[in-house]
Amino acid sequence: MTLIQILAASTAVVVVLAAGTLLLPRHVHVERQAVIDAEAAAVLALAASGDGYQRFNPYRNTDLGLSITLFGPPSGVGSGFHFAGKEGKGSQTVSAVTADAVHYRIDLGPMGTPSQTIRAEPHDGGAEVTWSMRADMGFNPVGRVMGLFMDRMVGPTFERGLANLDAAA
Repeated sequence: MTLIQILAASTAVVVVLAAGTLLLPRHVHVERQAVIDAEAAAVLALAASGDGYQRFNPYRNTDLGLSITLFGPPSGVGSGFHFAGKEGKGSQTVSAVTADAVHYRIDLGPMGTPSQTIRAEPHDGGAEVTWSMRADMGFNPVGRVMGLFMDRMVGPTFERGLANLDAAA
């Protein structure tokens, strides 16, 4: 094979692999649920506050050097925090509060802007809490491949956060 044939074959393989990743799901959804021994309103009050969120922030368990800087109002839309730690840096902001949920916009810079929701509904003297995340992996082939592992990467973090929430609420 000549050098041109090798380069052409290599380029064709790369193009086919990159095009194949576009067949992978673009949108990722991760969700975990738990019953918390607290009123739904108390759970949502903690979740709607940047400071309250720190009482159950699951990343505090695994990153003792995690830096948190609060911003915005004490609670409600606009309340949030900047973070920097071993798993990255960015910000999390309360984007909406409804009767049964708190919605967040997370800015991870070049890593994307997933959205999260903590939903709490009354359940047998406590609250059934659902923590979910949605992310758009776009057309980035590496992002699409990463999306395949997102449940295994983020799910345990949500489970840890729900356990922390149960203890904090």
